[in-house]
Amino acid sequence: MTLSRRSLLLGASALALAGCSRGPAPLKTPEAPPTGSVREQLQSVMDTYGTNTDKLGLSVKDLRTGAEFAWQGDFATNSASMAKVMIVLLALNKARRAGEELSFENYGRASRAIIASENDPADQLWEWVGGRDAYTTLAAELGLPDTRGHAESEFWSWTHTTPDDQRKLADLLVHGTPAVHDEDRLYLLDLMSKTSSSQTWGIGHDKGKGVRVSMKNGWVQFKSIDNLWGVNSMGRVDGKGRDYTAAIMTRMPSFEQGRDLVDAIGADLFQVLEAELTD
Repeated sequence: MTLSRRSLLLGASALALAGCSRGPAPLKTPEAPPTGSVREQLQSVMDTYGTNTDKLGLSVKDLRTGAEFAWQGDFATNSASMAKVMIVLLALNKARRAGEELSFENYGRASRAIIASENDPADQLWEWVGGRDAYTTLAAELGLPDTRGHAESEFWSWTHTTPDDQRKLADLLVHGTPAVHDEDRLYLLDLMSKTSSSQTWGIGHDKGKGVRVSMKNGWVQFKSIDNLWGVNSMGRVDGKGRDYTAAIMTRMPSFEQGRDLVDAIGADLFQVLEAELTD
């Protein structure tokens, strides 16, 4: 049986209808604030959140110290709309390597794909840049070893990645990389800082009131694989003494469960990283 893209990728307009016929099990969260070093606190909260599902990963880097922490950072799953960051990078790279700027239409598509997470503009850019093969090539240029196109699908939402790779991608956008012109990465970070307020859960949980966040979330139900929702969040958080990049990825039975889990982790991450993560 051949499944159309629309049957596989549920857009944001369908989210209000998503859910299970029975109420989901309550999310298991830390019962008390964690104690110990920052590393021990992160381990403690993630061990608790990991009781909700084994399909979960976190990767974080404290940009104040350079120290990193990962909890199943090599958890490999589908990108969903997080792939739109790479798609826009591909479009910017293609135009620059041709000695041109993006067309007015493609600038608009990039903006809508990142800020509102619209799928049609991402589809159009994906086709223009060369799709799966171009995506895999850029991932190699960026040094993202576990990010690639899906072997059996041309859909951008099915591309594979890990929290470690997505956190590194956020690092590269912040600090620069020979694979991307500085003007282009700064333009993309600016788009990511304007994410629609309805999509700032997860890494962006504490955005506002002195906290700057450049981020991209992703969510999609993979009906033809396991019927679970891939729910992801990546980006950079800067403000109120914090400065870190992070990525959270999970698969859950419903979008709401995945969003709530990712958002709770994002909130605890912000609280714990009030103090510096060190090696």
